[in-house]
Amino acid sequence: MELATGSSPKTELAATLHRLRSTLARLKAELELAEADGLTPPVDRLLADLDEAFTLLGAAEGATQRVTRVLVVDDDARLAEITARGLRRLGFDADSSSQVRELRDGEALVFDLGLYSGLDAAATKSVRAAKPIIVTGATDSKGRALAASLDASDYLVKPVELEELAAAIRRRVGESSVDG
Repeated sequence: MELATGSSPKTELAATLHRLRSTLARLKAELELAEADGLTPPVDRLLADLDEAFTLLGAAEGATQRVTRVLVVDDDARLAEITARGLRRLGFDADSSSQVRELRDGEALVFDLGLYSGLDAAATKSVRAAKPIIVTGATDSKGRALAASLDASDYLVKPVELEELAAAIRRRVGESSVDG
């Protein structure tokens, strides 16, 4: 969620924080009503409210500080999510997926080279344009050549230490700010 344009950043931030407070109040009310009525809380609605709250929080954080967005794409969805969680603990706005999706503005891509063979031409072009950070179990020259053909900004061999990955992301983001 991006902040609206056309008004001052302070006004936009205040509006976003107001929407966040309203979403959290709605979530709290749903839980309190379910408890008072002795019912099971409406889990789907609560999860939707939490998703909305996190989206609003991200917009507010983005307005007040530079938060680096990261998409972790790995053929092992569980590993991708564990990696994204670790990056979130380090202050990144990280998401995980088992397939490439359109990147948000300024989002860094951490890409498992094992997924390369399943990419179509458009996805390959998108990955190449992102100058991804490659993570792979492949240590051979063929893997490195493939990473180079994707214009990779870094090549990390699994298992990857979280701090090493964070450093690679910071280097990649630094490259982006220099490139324009």
